[in-house]
Amino acid sequence: ETIARFIGRNTLEAGDVVGVDAALDFPLFYKLPSMAKGQLAPSEVANTYALRKQVEHDILSTHGDASNFFVTFLDNHDQTRRFYYRDPGNPDAFDDQVSLGVGCLFTLPGIPCLYYGTEQGLAGAGNIDWAVREALWGKPGAFDQNFPFYRAIQQLAVLRSEQPAVRFGRYYFRPLSGDGIHFGISTSAAGVLAYSRILNDEEVLVVANTSTQAAWPGQIIVDFSLNPAGSHYHILFSNKSAPAEPGLVIEKPSGSVEITEIDGTLTHGPVHALSVNLGPMEIQILGMMSV
Repeated sequence: ETIARFIGRNTLEAGDVVGVDAALDFPLFYKLPSMAKGQLAPSEVANTYALRKQVEHDILSTHGDASNFFVTFLDNHDQTRRFYYRDPGNPDAFDDQVSLGVGCLFTLPGIPCLYYGTEQGLAGAGNIDWAVREALWGKPGAFDQNFPFYRAIQQLAVLRSEQPAVRFGRYYFRPLSGDGIHFGISTSAAGVLAYSRILNDEEVLVVANTSTQAAWPGQIIVDFSLNPAGSHYHILFSNKSAPAEPGLVIEKPSGSVEITEIDGTLTHGPVHALSVNLGPMEIQILGMMSV
């Protein structure tokens, strides 16, 4: 109804078209930053996209999803706290949350929008929006292209540019397992988010461990037909200096696994999966090794 006041169409009516070219993705904003900091379960992000597909089913014709036309963000000038938190007692403790959050932002569907100063480690917080509108310019070294956040974001931007699947591919949230038997989307805070972007025969897998304390070794399901047993993924990006390489893709026979799908249904394989080992607050973006 709000949109209809400006465009002359009621988007709540089944069969009518949505008359906007793009919109800010506030539903994702309400979930992604908290999830990236380990304060919200990864399933909340997955459910946001599932609900969107359901709501848009009778409105859109392109796979029932307009997510690629939404502008996504972690913070902006209307908030009272930036995404990055700098602990006065341990200033660098949560630095990896920035590259983890931006890594998700740049690889999930949508048009990523980065708030100024994120690349320079601005960490304003207060009771009014002025707190996040810090002056960046006019001081020596204000725009440091060697700052670690700048370099990490630069690498992620290059990866997004070089990987068409990340920009245009369909997305699938991936069940994962800590014991190799029971698979599902992580439903607890400080969990692990895993999803794939697939374009044609190319799959890019994104895995983010949002725990600030615990490492996560486990297995993640990948596309069965695109990834034969023995296939090898390599790390396109990690925010750790010495990341652990993923294992080879293995086949888990029918009946050897129990998979809780995103819609709650149970399946039992067969599936193809690979092993990963992520440190606290680590994100890995994985691509298939060329033969």
